[in-house]
Formats: sequence, C-alpha cells, structure tokens
Amino acid sequence: MTHPRLHAGVSPDKPAVIMADGSPGLTYGELEDRANRGAHLLRELGVKQGETIAYWLPNCPEVYEVYWAGQRAGCYITPIATALTAEEADYIVGNSGAKLLVTDSSIPGLAALPPRDGVAVMSREEWRAALDRQPAGPIADEAPGFHMVYSSGTTGRPKGIRLPLPEGEVTASHQLAEQIGGRYGLGPEDTYLSPAPLYHTAPLAYTTAAHRLGATVVVMPKFDAEEALKAIQDHRVTMTQMVPTMFVRMLKLPEEVRKGYDLSSLRHVVHAAAPCPVPVKHAMIDWMGPIVFEYYGGSEGNGSTAITSEEWLRKPGSVGKANWGTIHICNDAGDELPAGEQGIVYFEGGWDFKYLGDDDKTRDARNPRHPTWSTLGDVGYLDADGYLFLTDRKSYMIISGGVNIYPQEVENLLITHPRVADAAVIGVPNPDFGEEVKAVVQPLDPADATPAFAEELIAFCKEHLSPIKCPRSVDFDPALPRLDNGKLYKRLIKDRYWKKD
Repeated sequence: MTHPRLHAGVSPDKPAVIMADGSPGLTYGELEDRANRGAHLLRELGVKQGETIAYWLPNCPEVYEVYWAGQRAGCYITPIATALTAEEADYIVGNSGAKLLVTDSSIPGLAALPPRDGVAVMSREEWRAALDRQPAGPIADEAPGFHMVYSSGTTGRPKGIRLPLPEGEVTASHQLAEQIGGRYGLGPEDTYLSPAPLYHTAPLAYTTAAHRLGATVVVMPKFDAEEALKAIQDHRVTMTQMVPTMFVRMLKLPEEVRKGYDLSSLRHVVHAAAPCPVPVKHAMIDWMGPIVFEYYGGSEGNGSTAITSEEWLRKPGSVGKANWGTIHICNDAGDELPAGEQGIVYFEGGWDFKYLGDDDKTRDARNPRHPTWSTLGDVGYLDADGYLFLTDRKSYMIISGGVNIYPQEVENLLITHPRVADAAVIGVPNPDFGEEVKAVVQPLDPADATPAFAEELIAFCKEHLSPIKCPRSVDFDPALPRLDNGKLYKRLIKDRYWKKD
C-alpha cells in the first residue's frame, strides 16, 4: 500500500505524525479526515486541478494536512522557507501562482506580507476552523497532485521546479515512495525521524513517502544534536535523514553524552544535500556502524545515486553509483568524457523538469549536444567502476591566475579542525590573479577569532593541500549563513567582498 488513505483504512489509530516536543500529532485516521476536508475547502475557495497552493509554516501537523489535501485535489503544493522575508515569500507566492497560502503568526516576515488579489491567506487556526465546516468524505473530482519546490537560491533568486503531475488514481503508487521503500525497506513497522524543516525538498519528500508506506513520522520542531539522540531513543526510531552539519554537531557532543543514548533501534541513517567530509563520515560509521547511507540527487528528480557504508569504505568520498538514470560526465561543449576525467555531471532518464517561468535556466540545465541529459550544475568524475565523485558546484569554482580551484575540498578539510564549527571558502578579488582563495570560518569558541588562529588554519591547509588551493587569508564569522538543508548560502558571503554593479 502506498497512500495514507489505504493505511487509514487498516490502522486508523496508528500515529502518522508524532511531534518530538510532545505537542499534538495526527493518527492516520485523523490525517485522512483532515486531508479530505482540506480538499473540499480547496474547491470551495475555487482552487482547481493543476493550480498551486502554498504553505509558510513551521514544522507542525498542518504541513501534512495541507500537503495531502493538495495531493488529492490535483494541486501543486509549494513550501516556503520560514526564514524568508516578506518580499522573498511574496515573490514565491506570485511566481508560483498560488491560490491559497496557509501560514502561522510565528513566521517573522508574515506581518509585512502584502495582500495579493486572488490569493486566500489563512492562519493555522483559520485553516483548522475552516476544515471543521467541510464534509469528511473525498471530493468528487479527485486527481493526484505533487509538490513544486523552489530552489534554495544560494546563488540567485529561487526558481520553481515544476514536474508533470501524476496520472491515475490519487492512491496509486508513486515512483519516489517505491524507490525509498525498495532501497531501505521502509514500511508500516518503521518510525522515521525528520529533524529538518519541512519546507525543504528531502524532508518533505521522504516524510510524505513514509506516509505512503505506512510508517510513523516523528517531527522535530527544530534540530538540536542531543534532542535528536533523545528522540531516536524515546521513539525507537528505525530510520532518519540528516545533513552533514547535523553529523558534525552530534560528533562534537561530549562522548559521554553521545554514548548515553540507546540508538540500537536505528537501521538506516541517510544523508544527502551537501558534501560530507570524509573524516566526518568515517566517524559516523565508527560510531553508529555500517548503517549510514548516502544518496545524491536534486529536487529536479533528473536522476540519483546511492551508496552503502560498505561501498563507501571501499570508495571513500564517493556518492555512489546511479540507481535512477544514467550518469554522463561532459565538458563545457557537451562531449562525454572518459572515466577519471572531471566535468559537468549529467543524468539521462529521470523526470523532465522545468524551471517555472525561466526558459533560459531550463535550457542551460540541458546538455548542448544531448537535450534529454540534464544537470544540477555539479562537477565531478566517474571512476573505472562507475562510482561518482563530486568535486564542487560549477558556480562556486574559483579561477585564480587561470587555475580552476574547487572550494569544497578546502571546506571539507577546514571542518575537520577540532576548533572549527563551520567553514566557507570563496574567491575574492585580486588585482593580479582575478581571484584569490579566502576562508570564512566559524570558530567553535568565539574567542578563537584571532589573527593567530587564522595563521594556524592557513598552515593547517598547507600541510594537506597544494599551495594554490590554500586560503591566502581567513576571516571569522560567528554564524555562517547555512541553510537548514545543509547548504551554504554562499551568495551572501560573496556579496561582502564583491562590489555590486
């Protein structure tokens, strides 16, 4: 069974959503009831099949009420990050064509959100009250919907990633849930912990897949390293998905704290979204055992890779082999490169995505010689066994004196320093070389933000890397602008050093 309605019919009292902070969740029966009523509400508001609804919410059960209402009303469901300003949120509402926005008074930017003609805005309280007035059964014109997420906007304004809506019955199986269920064996006996914001693609996609597969989803309102361990212990969590920054924060807890929690229920710890430094992943496998799994893919759904702990220990640093689509490594002209040579990573055989309202970006994501091959903008290579190794994103590349430098390698090294909490490496202007390498470091102890520690970090890099790759200077930041999905918001960092036109 791959739909929460089917699980509600069999086990209506089974928890579908548990809030880790103890606030009310949802059973499968309640989720089915609220989703049906939500679909009726959408029709009452004039929302038709193929149109868009949006939510601007913290992690809460209403996220799933909105999602599953939209899913059975044939809608696109668009999440909006809670940290966005009113201007940024308004752009997504307008660009997506959303007819409904469900939000919450706790959202900082909400008060300044301008009204839009044709857009109904409801608080969580108004949403719940409106649902209570709706019929409890399915709507007459059910059709399957799906999410339409926006790119994170780390290098520019976010773009909506639009996929064709599914066809058939709303309860029909979905490829994404089938992949997750097949890869990890996720099913009704499992409990899935989601520590990340539900406005990001992976947490939303994996938790809704968990609902399709009948698992219980435990949602943390906000990630905290020790609270995550406690949630795993208390709820006997069998599977979770995290990002490398969460790994780093858990590993930097005192050993006696880490070992004080019973994590024996865990069968799968999945990570993705951002590069994981090799020493960090080694440490996670040493701690938790060979239950750490990784995948690489994007919201675009153009393809993906996967790798187990055992494979990774044989191929440290790899993100695995293709498990959806075929990988091609190409040069800038679109010509395929042999194994071992670095180039742009393309997938063939995934979903045919488009960037909403941006034909140029859609076209630029396609291979110039093979239009059915698409890229997320990452650079890497395949080894002789077909394992993919990512080098960096093309847009982050630093060109210094004509030499291409990919900062990911330097960032991965800096984060392993015991006194570093986070690090970003960027190119900054240099009158002779065009760009030079700079590291912006968040020290574990703010008192370490000193010239002496900067020199220590430069020397640390020179011990492990060629001089051309090493930062020529180090600045300190008390909190780097890292998104909750683990990605560095590098545009904000670079803007400090580059004059805008």
